Amino acid sequence: MSDQPESQRFKPEMPRIPGVAPVPGTGSPKSSNLTVITVLLVVLFVVALGAHYALRPKPIEPAAVAPPPQLQVPTPAPDPDSLLPIASGAQPVVATVAEMAKPWSSKSFMLHDPVSNENVSALLIRLPGGSASQASGYWGLSMNPAYGSCRLEYLTDLAKLRSDYGYRAANHPMVGNPCSRTVFDPAKMTMLPGNIWVRGAIVQGSDVRPPLGIEIEIKGKNILAIRRE
Repeated sequence: MSDQPESQRFKPEMPRIPGVAPVPGTGSPKSSNLTVITVLLVVLFVVALGAHYALRPKPIEPAAVAPPPQLQVPTPAPDPDSLLPIASGAQPVVATVAEMAKPWSSKSFMLHDPVSNENVSALLIRLPGGSASQASGYWGLSMNPAYGSCRLEYLTDLAKLRSDYGYRAANHPMVGNPCSRTVFDPAKMTMLPGNIWVRGAIVQGSDVRPPLGIEIEIKGKNILAIRRE
């Protein structure tokens, strides 16, 4: 028996086998505490980071701007004169003989004036008693009076002649100036100064002269407007 204390007795060390880790729990208490603190800090960091992203203010999306109301602009009605045939030197045809077969039939057209380079409102009237195949059977006239700016009108309604113009002697269509209430008779001729005969004698009113005449020609079945006087 040895007299040495139990703690000082010789204890051979456990042999170390390569590749075998030491038994857990043999580390010091100080290193274990550090590990726990590190884990807690990591957990707290993760929680704080998640809370930061969860609680951060979300960007405010701009409110959708309603498009301005579309104004419904009414389409202007086409100018009636723009739909009429235009007689010019290159294309003087304004009607056919068949279109003007009946006496007092009429057709509106535009006449290109090469002097003013403007289109003049005009009218073709088939006269009674004349031949449809001869120019003398027609009256071409400018609907713009020689003086003034009020457009002339072709009056086939005799009741309107009586009510609007106060002219009661008409028994066939007339041409009138609604501004001066002057009435022109297509069936009558009158003489202007210089011994010039023109159609459309004034039977009522104060206009200076009858409407400006337009020279008419017939070629085959076509009626041509040549020039304004």
